[in-house]
Amino acid sequence: MDVVVQWVRVEWAQRAKGGAGVPDPLPEGFVLPHLRPAVHEVVLREENGFRPVWSAERAEIDRMRLSLREDDGVTTVQLHDTMMASPRRRERASPVRLLPGQWVRWQLDHRWERPRDGGFNHLSTTLNLACAPVTDPELFLGAPTRHVDERVRPR
Repeated sequence: MDVVVQWVRVEWAQRAKGGAGVPDPLPEGFVLPHLRPAVHEVVLREENGFRPVWSAERAEIDRMRLSLREDDGVTTVQLHDTMMASPRRRERASPVRLLPGQWVRWQLDHRWERPRDGGFNHLSTTLNLACAPVTDPELFLGAPTRHVDERVRPR
């Protein structure tokens, strides 16, 4: 099955007695470097001024974080929550079914307390996944065919 995957991860810290240094709004997608099926990852960290850093492109998806199944031209997508941090999601969103040319934006967030200072680390993860054919490198800048938002607002 031919898919284009873009992971966008944003990481920041919340001080023990201050607000989070989160950018507003969080980036949800970036222009694709090409239109071929591949896995792209972009990480934005507070300590780097939220400058996008692209990881090396991969051909294979991480089956621990993402399940894909294709039946009769329909691709079923399920994002797995592998983080051992809050919020703990006991009930998860159902898998998403996509036809060729459609795409999903699936979002999760997490936070965990730092024992040394009582502050929190935050991670916002966005999965953008399109079923080939992809014809526009700016696809993930627009509105998805399907949107699953499992984020919660930090306290």
